Amino acid sequence: MSSFDRRSFLRAVSTLAVIGSSELFLTKGVLAAGADMTPPPDLFDPSLVDLTFWLQPRTLYMVRPQSGERLKLTYWKDGNINHDAYAQICELLRDVQASIVYRMDTQLIDTLWAAQAFVRRYGIDAPIEITSGYRCPATNAKLIERGLPAARNSLHMRGQAADFRLNGLNTRVLGELVQGFRAGGVGFYFRVGAKGGWIHADTGPEREWHG
Repeated sequence: MSSFDRRSFLRAVSTLAVIGSSELFLTKGVLAAGADMTPPPDLFDPSLVDLTFWLQPRTLYMVRPQSGERLKLTYWKDGNINHDAYAQICELLRDVQASIVYRMDTQLIDTLWAAQAFVRRYGIDAPIEITSGYRCPATNAKLIERGLPAARNSLHMRGQAADFRLNGLNTRVLGELVQGFRAGGVGFYFRVGAKGGWIHADTGPEREWHG
């Protein structure tokens, strides 16, 4: 697996954004490393996010493998939240096991959007894959009983947390990108397999852990 410094990676993905195709990006050899390119862990650079970034319409593209749902919609524009779009986002982020929809923290939704919007400017336009959103106390307790990653006072139960991955970014890069927004806690869950790991993001105190 080849590694690149931030400047080399951003130069490469900026080229990708210009040509507009990941397939062309790999087949034309923009980088000799091709598919083995690993984004640097310090991809996020706060100086690259200005007021214009936060004032643009916020369109979120997400999938939920558990339910097979997919949505792409603009939930915020010109300082106003689209309440119908917000309701659809909460629906996708529901407790799938218990079929309970919860009012999700809008700051959490903004964090999901910001991570996706930031990398989209470099040609990475994959949907955010949600592995866990809201959890009712009963669902959270079942996860603990099964020995799966879940805290007894999980912010998932308050609608303040989500677990997700983004195809095209490894777990470390995605987690450190989200940490750059300083919007809450970030947990890193490294796993081996086709899907790889995921990160946990919440709107609680800033902190970091590995699970």
